[in-house]
Parts: sequence; C-alpha cells; structure tokens
Amino acid sequence: MIFENLFKQRPVELKIGDKAPDFELPAADGTPVRLSSFFGKKAVVLYFYPMDNTYFCIHESQSFRDNYELFQKAGAEVVGVSSDSPKSHVGFAAKHKLPFILLSDQKSQVRNLYQVPPTLKLIPGRTTYVIDREGIIRHVYTSQFRYDSHVKLALDIVQGSKEGSPILEQVGR
Repeated sequence: MIFENLFKQRPVELKIGDKAPDFELPAADGTPVRLSSFFGKKAVVLYFYPMDNTYFCIHESQSFRDNYELFQKAGAEVVGVSSDSPKSHVGFAAKHKLPFILLSDQKSQVRNLYQVPPTLKLIPGRTTYVIDREGIIRHVYTSQFRYDSHVKLALDIVQGSKEGSPILEQVGR
C-alpha cells in the first residue's frame, strides 16, 4: 500500500507551448462549456480559484471584471473555474456583477488535469493559464496570495499577443 503511489501514472506537467487539454464543465446556468469551442475564435484566460465568496477570490474576480472589456478588446475570453456548484456561481456572479463565464468543477477533474497545485496540501490552488486561439498554452502563473498579479500578467500577455508577438514566459512556478 505504501508503494502504491510510486507506481501511479501521473499527468505530464503542462508547459508553455503545450496544447491545452480540452474539457467540458457546466457553467453557472448549467449549460455545458467546452474549452475547444473557443479555439479558432478567441484566446482564453482560464483562471482556477479556490472558492466563491472568499476574500482573495472576490478581489481576483472583481479585478478580472474591472478589466474584462480590455480582455475582450484584446480578443480574449475570461473563464473562471472552481469546485463550487453552478448555484453558488450564480449568486457569486450576480453579487459581484461578473460578466464572464464561471465553470463548476465539483470533482476537481479539470483542476487535476491542469495540475493546479494546492496550497499547504489543503487549499485548492490559484493558477491562471493564457491559451491562444489555436489552443496552445502561452502563459502560466501560480500564486495563492498575489491574486492581483494573475490579472495584470494575463492582460499583458493577451494585449502583447494581439500585436502578433506573444510573450512566452512562465512565471511563478
């Protein structure tokens, strides 16, 4: 039993330049959303956050909200993912006037697929991926407490990539 974990197949770490794994999760209204439905149309800022209605998550989501128009002008869609239920997302989005998609990953399957590291092995992690129109990961940033950096760095990436010169850096790992 002790050695069981040694032989478990682990997913390969996602890096800049990798194809973003496709997935489908329910949005706040229950509608299934597939990541690949954005490919060929928009870049995606995929941000994983621990939980609706907690201090850092509120401020991070509000910052994405306050910059949402800039993301849209740069050709990117913002998509938030947590393990909260669609019902929780409805209230969270309404309370904070969030104009973007919130997805429910109640079994943490997509969080695990994207290898979002937990904090202290207890708190679901906070990681942001910028995925280009072709579905390629162009930026990864992980920081549990520097929520404001997630928005600023992602916006810098999508605005830079709009001009045809994506900044290919991996920060915070």
